[in-house]
Amino acid sequence: MELTVNAVEKEAREKLTQISSLEDLELFRITFLSKKGKLSALMQRLKDLPPDQRKGFGQEVNRLKSFLEESLAQHRSQVSVKKQQKTIFDETMPGIQPELGYVHPVTQTIQEVCQIFERLGFEIVKGPEVETEFHNFTALNIPLDHPSRESFDTFYTDNGHLLRSQTSTVQIRIMESRKPPLKIIAPGRVYRPDTVDASHSFMFHQIEGLMVDDCTTFSDLKGILHLLIRELFGAKTKLRFRPHFFPFTEPSVEVDIQWGNKGWLEILGAGVVDPNVFEAVGYPAKGCQGFAFGLGMERIAMLRHGIQDIRAFTDNDLRFLKQF
Repeated sequence: MELTVNAVEKEAREKLTQISSLEDLELFRITFLSKKGKLSALMQRLKDLPPDQRKGFGQEVNRLKSFLEESLAQHRSQVSVKKQQKTIFDETMPGIQPELGYVHPVTQTIQEVCQIFERLGFEIVKGPEVETEFHNFTALNIPLDHPSRESFDTFYTDNGHLLRSQTSTVQIRIMESRKPPLKIIAPGRVYRPDTVDASHSFMFHQIEGLMVDDCTTFSDLKGILHLLIRELFGAKTKLRFRPHFFPFTEPSVEVDIQWGNKGWLEILGAGVVDPNVFEAVGYPAKGCQGFAFGLGMERIAMLRHGIQDIRAFTDNDLRFLKQF
């Protein structure tokens, strides 16, 4: 069928009555006014017409073009007004209260512990969670035959690295890059292939602390830990220090707190940094001393909030999390 100006105009008028959205307008533009549209097809006919018909046909095509462009602009304005009227904001409508998020109880505990140590002049530092055996074991004076180096006690990667089992690795990295004096704490996730139950998880959070200079003593360690425990559990909390063994500290202690009718509960481990650790990071054998400590954040949070099962922290049950 031969394409004529009258036929295209008739079709365009019919299409204009069906326009109700911006999508319809765009389809109308493509159909009639694009490079491959019907108006362009009419313009292509000019070269095939006899010379005496070209002027009249060209005038008709220009008239049609003006009509199409004006109609398109007019309908675009009308559709935009209708859309605005539909989406207008009614300030008299009652508002929708967005649901507020909650800081996770473990994160709350980490933040509070960090704030306590910041007041004491400690710097918060971080390190990688995928570590080398040197930083996770060797530099911490943990011998090759120690059980913690076995694959059933540590997550090893295919390239011989591992997921850190303690944030003490950050202490090693900081000592490798800085000279004393140091006062740092290292919060973060650690990983151990423990069977998950009410008190164990394959991933948990620790904060390790380290202080090194030329005069720090075990008395300084005791004073700081006394302050920490009483800030977390109350000024009347009683604590005791029991001799223990850690490869990276000597002497070493475990710290217990008196907890109601349950008696004494272990809360953290600490001690004077072993000289072998200083040797591993290149610190001088003389004139360098310090202490280190580490505590699990989930255990602290469980005691403070009366939580009986560590799995509650990772079950994503909002009924539990909203309590904090």
